[in-house]
Amino acid sequence: MVSEFTAVAVFLLVGTGIVLFTFGLAKVIRPSAPHPVKLETYECGETPLGTAEIQYNVRFYIYALLFVIFDVEVVFLFPWALVYRSLGFFAFVEMLIFIAILVFGLFYAWKKGVLKWF
Repeated sequence: MVSEFTAVAVFLLVGTGIVLFTFGLAKVIRPSAPHPVKLETYECGETPLGTAEIQYNVRFYIYALLFVIFDVEVVFLFPWALVYRSLGFFAFVEMLIFIAILVFGLFYAWKKGVLKWF
């Protein structure tokens, strides 16, 4: 039991050591010549005007989050479709349940008015 924890601890220590060593080495060998022009915000070559802090409507974030969620869930359909014939009827029923949950989530978001852009 102790040997398993020791192996995990050694793995974590070695991983942390490699990351810290890499960061330290990068800090030592990188060129560092700060200049006010280099530290300006880059906006397509234009001189920045005002602050970069703009308040966005929260609907844009929710809309993007819903897109990412459904996009990632659709990714699960491709491997299933490739091996569909070998999985059988049980996998078909499981995928129908999965799609039903996604449709329910989409319907719920639609009824809550999340998908209204403006």
